[in-house]
Amino acid sequence: MEHIDPAVIYRFDTRSSRPCEFCRELDPQFPQRRPLDQVVASSRKAIASAHLTEDGYVRHRMLELRRITSSAPLTAA
Repeated sequence: MEHIDPAVIYRFDTRSSRPCEFCRELDPQFPQRRPLDQVVASSRKAIASAHLTEDGYVRHRMLELRRITSSAPLTAA
């Protein structure tokens, strides 16, 4: 019999999830994502690692990186 870690079961429990506010605000393609790629665990902040799927995680990280690279470069004072 295969052992399933309770933490893994909890991570994919969609009853305790919510849409990622960060992705919703910054991703124009957010409504076209698969529903599971849109949600994060409700017990965590809207960060990439809180996403329930790998695709959700990767898209979140891409938005973070795009946001960093598009901001004005810092100058030495």
